[in-house]
Amino acid sequence: MKNLNNLSGNLSSNPLLNLNPEGLPLFNKILPEHVKPAIDFCLENSRAAIKKSLSSESSWENTVLALEEVDDDLNKTFSPIRHLHSVVNTEAMREAFDQILPELTEYQTEVGQNIQLYQAYLDLKNNKNFENYSEIQKRVVNNALRDFKLSGVHLVDKDKQRFAEIAQRLSELATLFENNIQDATDSFNFELGDSPEDLKKLIGIPEVNIQAAQEKAKSLDKKGYVFGLDFPTYLSILTYAESSELREFFYRAFNTRAPENGDLISEILALRQEEAELLGFKNYGQLSLETKMAKDPQEVLDFLYQLGDKTLGFAKKELKELEDFAGKKLNSWDASFYSEKLRLALYDLSQETLRPYFPVSKVLEGVFNLIKKLFGVSFIKSTAPVWHEDVQFFELKNNQNELIGKIYLDLFAREKKRGGAWMDECHERRRKIDGTLQIPIAYLTCNFLPGVKNQEAYLTHDDVVTVFHELGHCLHHLLTEIETSALSGINGVPWDAVELPSQFLENFAWAWEIVSEISEHQESKKSLPRELFNKLLETKNFQSGLSMMRQLEFSIFDFELHLQEHCPPLCPSISSSGLSLPPGERRDQEGDHRVQKILDQVRAKFSLIKPPEYNRFQHGFSHIFAGGYGAGYYSYKWAEVLSADVFSRFEEEGLFNPQVGKDFLDHILSVGGSRDPSEMFQAFRGREVSIEPLLIHSGLV
Repeated sequence: MKNLNNLSGNLSSNPLLNLNPEGLPLFNKILPEHVKPAIDFCLENSRAAIKKSLSSESSWENTVLALEEVDDDLNKTFSPIRHLHSVVNTEAMREAFDQILPELTEYQTEVGQNIQLYQAYLDLKNNKNFENYSEIQKRVVNNALRDFKLSGVHLVDKDKQRFAEIAQRLSELATLFENNIQDATDSFNFELGDSPEDLKKLIGIPEVNIQAAQEKAKSLDKKGYVFGLDFPTYLSILTYAESSELREFFYRAFNTRAPENGDLISEILALRQEEAELLGFKNYGQLSLETKMAKDPQEVLDFLYQLGDKTLGFAKKELKELEDFAGKKLNSWDASFYSEKLRLALYDLSQETLRPYFPVSKVLEGVFNLIKKLFGVSFIKSTAPVWHEDVQFFELKNNQNELIGKIYLDLFAREKKRGGAWMDECHERRRKIDGTLQIPIAYLTCNFLPGVKNQEAYLTHDDVVTVFHELGHCLHHLLTEIETSALSGINGVPWDAVELPSQFLENFAWAWEIVSEISEHQESKKSLPRELFNKLLETKNFQSGLSMMRQLEFSIFDFELHLQEHCPPLCPSISSSGLSLPPGERRDQEGDHRVQKILDQVRAKFSLIKPPEYNRFQHGFSHIFAGGYGAGYYSYKWAEVLSADVFSRFEEEGLFNPQVGKDFLDHILSVGGSRDPSEMFQAFRGREVSIEPLLIHSGLV
């Protein structure tokens, strides 16, 4: 790389490029003004490296490794920027992020459409030495050739330009979509005073939420209580508030957020359809499956509808039981409330009853002990520059005390932080050109209720399951043994298999051996009594039919939506983007109405409680419009079939059987994207996948 001091702006003082001695980002020093110079520097380096590579004869070292080196520099620079944009989304950081996004998208498209670079990879495959390549090397080259084609490398110049415009705009739209949700959530404050009428509305709401609302009111110099629209608060009110009026108010607020996203959805769908047609596909659904396990759209729909057929009868029975209990036909804002009431009546157990048993520190200690038992990996608390005082940092070491990975944990909700839970990459595992091994680093992010008044935070059991889920993703990234970044960790893994490790690890959150270890009551310091655990286990499949139908509704809506031929809509964002519609192109003025119609059709079959007409759930469906799951939300259920079948071997041979744990590590976690998931599954399970374990685990048999 160039000497940073030779560049204007003295980039040597830029925390994005000057890492700490352990190679970690200097999160405590990164400022928005550092962002663009750092990215510009990396892009200049990358373009120079490509030019140099193309001036040499194609080889694994000159073509693949040389470009991997500069791509890694760019990834490691962009990763903290992307992460801060999600967890410290200030106006200044958002502006800095928006400034570099077009440059990055342009570069990615430029590389993907570089015919000379494509030819260099093609020369590698056609060279007689290719047969001597390892299976990993062959897969890297073949995947790259596929990705070149999916980037439009074969298009004529006019279509390449249009493809680039579409890629640029889709990148902008995804960021706008997420920002709109964030802004709508952050700007919402519901105030309650101390009058008897106001205090009535607090009846049923858990004390932890009430205390948080008091703290928020104080921080805003207001009296009484201020409730936000973050998901933990929203879910708590929908589940526990006795006031139907308050539940409906929050339901309407949450499900009508970001109405401007309606126009964005129309444009996203139109551009995805156009992108698919440019690449020779009938629709975006077909295009998305090029990098997934499922072979064609019909296979996906058959899978989803098969699950629906097996589930519908159970779901209808559950709904009848719930409405008989409530004594009325339920509205959407009633379902969670009466479900919780019925759960209490049947099992005398609620999530809030369980919360005092799950302090965050004990949960982490327990899950780390589990991972040590299964895979021989220890989590050791360490220090690193972080972006918020709540963030924890750990190093991972194997049984030989060798450092194999690192992880940041950011677990609590706050303003300017994107909602939900996710895992992301900081560094990838790879063998550098100089022979040294770069270890992987991950981010694990959640949005749990923080502790109040400097007390430790406590989790519901649902929260505990979320920790296990996201840590499963992190293990997939951190325990890889692949040394080529294109296939390391989750890279190169088909999207409909990437949820396997996360959903697999969730199962242990329902095992007595684990729950007894991760629980410690807030006052008595005793673990969860076996009696309460047995009740918890009984609730595991409570209304699993309704839950399954809800997920199928999301999955089928997403996939059917992307099988449609969406015409470019007439909305302000098209003209302001600078994109020009081809002459004579039809303009669809219905926009969001067409999307709503498809959603309504799916709901007619899969939604047993009809939402009110004002519901615009799709405006907040960031998974498919901003999060990479477009025409792929079915992946959750697809991978759940795999994970349930994988876990069934642990059930058969012992939850902590060292050989089974080693096999899971060797055949699934460690191989990254180097093997086809079907091959990995068969190597671990000794047979093809079966849907039966999922149905059994869900109580749907």
